[in-house]
Amino acid sequence: MPLSRLWPLALLLVPVVALMLLLKQPSTVQGQQRVFKAPEFEGAAGWLNTAGPLKMADLRGKIVILDFWTLCCINCIHILPDLDKLEKKYPNELVVIGVHTPKFDSEKSNESIRKAILRYEISHPVVNDANKTIWTAYGARAWPTIVMIDPEGTIVYAESGEGQYEELDREIQRQIRIHKAKKTLNTRPMKFELARFSEGGSPLFFPGKVLADPPSDRLFIADSTHHRIVITDLNGQKIAIAGSGESGYKDGSFATAQFNDPQGMALRGDTLYVADRKNHLIRALDLKKQIVSTVAGTGEQGRDREGDGPARKIALNSPWDLLLHDDRLFIAMAGHHQIWLLDLKKNTIAAYAGDGGEDLIDGPLNRSRFAQPSGLTSDGKTLYVADSETSSVRAVPLTGRGSVTTLVGEDLFYFGDQDGTGREVKLQHALGVAYHDGLIYIADTYNSKIKTLDPRTRTVKTWLGGEEPGWLATPLFNEPGGLHIAGGKMYVADTNAHRIRVVDLKTKKLSTLRLRGVEAPQSVSSANSKE
Repeated sequence: MPLSRLWPLALLLVPVVALMLLLKQPSTVQGQQRVFKAPEFEGAAGWLNTAGPLKMADLRGKIVILDFWTLCCINCIHILPDLDKLEKKYPNELVVIGVHTPKFDSEKSNESIRKAILRYEISHPVVNDANKTIWTAYGARAWPTIVMIDPEGTIVYAESGEGQYEELDREIQRQIRIHKAKKTLNTRPMKFELARFSEGGSPLFFPGKVLADPPSDRLFIADSTHHRIVITDLNGQKIAIAGSGESGYKDGSFATAQFNDPQGMALRGDTLYVADRKNHLIRALDLKKQIVSTVAGTGEQGRDREGDGPARKIALNSPWDLLLHDDRLFIAMAGHHQIWLLDLKKNTIAAYAGDGGEDLIDGPLNRSRFAQPSGLTSDGKTLYVADSETSSVRAVPLTGRGSVTTLVGEDLFYFGDQDGTGREVKLQHALGVAYHDGLIYIADTYNSKIKTLDPRTRTVKTWLGGEEPGWLATPLFNEPGGLHIAGGKMYVADTNAHRIRVVDLKTKKLSTLRLRGVEAPQSVSSANSKE
């Protein structure tokens, strides 16, 4: 996640960034060694996942990891499982503090961060660094940045980027040895008042994407943070649920299979393909036999941006959305900042568009650049992409020849809420798109609106969103992440409101789908009762 247009170089400059970070800190000299003391959490706009503000004195005796992150950043999301693993490995010695420093305006609010904590199942305190005060004090330059502080309050490690688990693990072990010998290590576990399950009980929990199929009277919902696929009829009556509700990776029957943050879906007859994001997999649901299988990916996060090989042997990287065209499944590979292609006849997979650098660059397919593509749609000739980190909509030829072009959007830090034409247009972290009758409908996620884009004129208009009328006004949507249009209706995955909204395309009449027979997973219900 960049702080400047130079982000593609950021990982190459990590040692320099870390050195710059350390040199900014107040220091003292002990013998021949310069000691850099950790700054306080001054300027915090709020604390979450804990009963109140924390100070460095509260953490004395603990090994502390500060995770500088922002909720939209795919690299930040990738590092969370590593931090969770370390927290579980060192429950008595380690404390992790998330320092949320926002990119987008909507990410500055405590409520937005609280939703992200629940969605990403974060189990450590988070400080809202809305004004970048803590970020500046520590000299951070990129998301994510990790800083480790020893039990005496000294900075001992600083690094940017994901994939730091082994280094962090070694440094924690080293600090444990040092401070056990010095008798400065506090091994009494710290307990925090977590936000987890504070919104429990809802049949859906942060649904990411939705897909409707009127001919079969079926609606497919990616119930993302319940880690399952909910299948109902178009009126909300339960048909089936695929996934146990526990995060994990397991093929098998609908009842026993496991997903981890499923997102985009594509339907081919009685097979539903699912982008299983955190598992870095493409799964297939046999809707007749009610069996889940894996069709692409290894279950590990991939580093190779070329792909090109047997689908089950190539590691993927946070697939976020899918689009089926003939026997080809296009994949918004958010973690690689690319579009990939799965050939369902040959069972092969390869990069299709984007060279893997995170940016907004048009041009030939293999030299273009995206930034966390998260939504796909098509008019049958062109693939349209919601490129979330550039708050843009891109056009990609389906023929395998030609160039990527940008319909609206400018760069990584050009965003807002402004209708208009071409360069006038500003979106804010759009996650979903749906093509219908000559227009591209956009889930303008952080603006909580649905907008239309005419691809011929590049004109964008707000179609629906903002406040409901009346003195008790409430937003019509709360960060919608997915759209699907079928049978004269638009189905909206209203992610942060834990619901599916249904809009009549002609009248714009808006309703909330009433689910019948769908309940929260038993594991979540049990946890709620314990809270």
